[in-house]
Formats: sequence, C-alpha cells, structure tokens
Amino acid sequence: MSLIGKEIKEFKAQAYQNGEFKEITKEDLLGKWNVFFFYPADFTFVCPTELEDLANLYESFQKINCEIYSVSCDTHFVHKAWHDTSKRIQKIQYPMLADPTAALAKDLDVYIESEGVAERGTFIINPEGKVVAYEVIAGNVGRNGDELLRRVQASQFVAEHGDEVCPAKWQPGEETLKPSLDLVGIL
Repeated sequence: MSLIGKEIKEFKAQAYQNGEFKEITKEDLLGKWNVFFFYPADFTFVCPTELEDLANLYESFQKINCEIYSVSCDTHFVHKAWHDTSKRIQKIQYPMLADPTAALAKDLDVYIESEGVAERGTFIINPEGKVVAYEVIAGNVGRNGDELLRRVQASQFVAEHGDEVCPAKWQPGEETLKPSLDLVGIL
C-alpha cells in the first residue's frame, strides 16, 4: 500500500538540536515543508556520511522553507553523545529526533522489528502534514542530499502549479510540462 497522501499521526518526540533538548510535535510540521530522514542507528558507518551531507545542504533546505528531521530509534541522549564525539555529526544544525518507541518508524512503515531499528527511509511531508514523496532503500546504501533537495523543490513547484509537472532531472528554473495527450510517448 502506498504512503503517498498519508497524514502523519499526532506525535511527541524529543530532539537534540544546537546543544539543547527540545520537544517536537506534529504541530511543528504544519505550515512548512519537512523531510523525515530515517536511519538505522547512531554510531554506525553509512549514517554519518548521509547526515553530514544533509548538514552541508541545510541552509539550502532552509531557504526553501523546508525543515530536516533526522530520525533514529536511539534516544535524544544518544544523539547528544554522538554529536559530542563525531566531527561529522557536530556539523548538524537540524533537529535529530529520537524515536526509541519506534512510533514514527512504525507510522511510516520503516521499522525493522527484529532489529529494533529503522530502515533508510526518506519522506517529504507537505505543509498539511501529508507524505508527498518517499523512498526506502537497503541499509548498506547511502542517500544523496542533492537529489533530495531537488525532489523537495519539484514537490513544492507542482504543489504551487497544479497544472504543470516536472520532468526527469528537472531543476528550479527549467522548463516544466503541461500534461496533454500530445506529450504521451514523445521522444
């Protein structure tokens, strides 16, 4: 079953951000674009490369009114400990959500029950709190922050221009398409 259009359930989660703990709720998502970036666990191998990639792009996401939330089933205390000890993770300014009960991971169907961790799931959530795009990939393959930024920008564009669609590799400012029968199958 597809999660496109699924509304995020009400939640409360502790987060570590910029040297302090804070509570994040569904209300914090409303009115802006959001990315939930699930990863298996802190103190692992592929995860810090992905989180650093997003940290390097965080300003670009902020410019388009999009918040990033990294999410794992670790506690907010573990997030702080990782932040305090890893040069890569110290770059992070976005909220690192703690999901120790896996409530968020289960809501978005990325929880691996037998391992107690989340899959590498990425969810773009619109200002109404609904999933508009997502991807779940194997735990041994890292994701690309530049492509995620492009997907958020394309999602924002089509939300604003409902009669236009973004072709493959579309970038902001490039030509879009208006769906019509004369476009079907064109080379």
